[in-house]
Amino acid sequence: QVQLVESGGGSVQAGGSLRLSCAASEPTYTRPCMGWFRQAPGKEREGVAAIRSDGSTSYADSVQGRFTISKDNAKNTLYLQMNSLKPEDAAMYYCVADLSYSGGWCSPGADFYYWGQGTQVTVSS
Repeated sequence: QVQLVESGGGSVQAGGSLRLSCAASEPTYTRPCMGWFRQAPGKEREGVAAIRSDGSTSYADSVQGRFTISKDNAKNTLYLQMNSLKPEDAAMYYCVADLSYSGGWCSPGADFYYWGQGTQVTVSS
């Protein structure tokens, strides 16, 4: 059982930056795949970014070049650096870990097994 606790959400003006953190109860170096999802009211859940055990990353087209996913294995923490934020980035952001299916590909839209409770991001224009 992996517990994930997000933090770092808040309100920011368009063009600003935020860094989300996700503290994991298990060593992050043992997790083959971790990532971030988001969901805005009335919209479908969207995979934002994923990071594999080798440190390689993938992003949704909507955030490519603006968001950066990373992890600090010494702190068992996953991060999402969000720059040049837009109003459409406003959503509840969720930290995720471990693919539901062992043969799946670690990508932003994958089916993840463990989910955090989420942290709210608001972007004003």
